[in-house]
Amino acid sequence: MRMQDRIRARLAEALAPAEIAVVDESANHAGHSGAREGGETHYRVEVVSPAFAGKSRVQRHRLVYQALAAEIADGVHALALNTRAPGEA
Repeated sequence: MRMQDRIRARLAEALAPAEIAVVDESANHAGHSGAREGGETHYRVEVVSPAFAGKSRVQRHRLVYQALAAEIADGVHALALNTRAPGEA
């Protein structure tokens, strides 16, 4: 399974999101720290989930990182996160 699909599946399972988008931006980081041949290291992730209601940005990001612990251990180097609760701008 592609890393992008693994990320989407883990977040869907952990956060029951109303919306989720996972974009592989690894090609934009070729030659940078953490990049590897074949990519699958740098992602932009947008998640809208009721699990984020009443939580700070740091708490929201911690939930995402906890859900993706295995993927990070398997080589995900960077996540650009946009996390919101439903109804937030």
